[in-house]
Amino acid sequence: MAVTCRRIHAAPGPDEGIRVLVDRLWPRGLKKEEAGFDEWLRAVAPSTELRRWYGHDPERAAEFRSRYRAELTEPERAEALDHLRQLAARGPLTLLTASREVGISHAAFLAELLGTG
Repeated sequence: MAVTCRRIHAAPGPDEGIRVLVDRLWPRGLKKEEAGFDEWLRAVAPSTELRRWYGHDPERAAEFRSRYRAELTEPERAEALDHLRQLAARGPLTLLTASREVGISHAAFLAELLGTG
């Protein structure tokens, strides 16, 4: 499964396949008609409390992943994660986030989860 993640503010590339926004909140400064994504899957995003606690602090990354993995077992989030697995099985999938730190974002963690099956 080819799963990548990118910043939603970046222009789409030619081989990104299905583009899914995985943030709970709408990205600031982005008009919906200019967003260029196929689906917005809010349910797979971390809770507001977890997102605020994490704050993209690299020192909290390991604990964030552990807590987020636990959240992903909740029924609504598990269903959303399964939907992403189904999309990834069909072809290239790009997870989009507004985070400036894409490499340590929840989208990067999701891409790793989906890429390992």
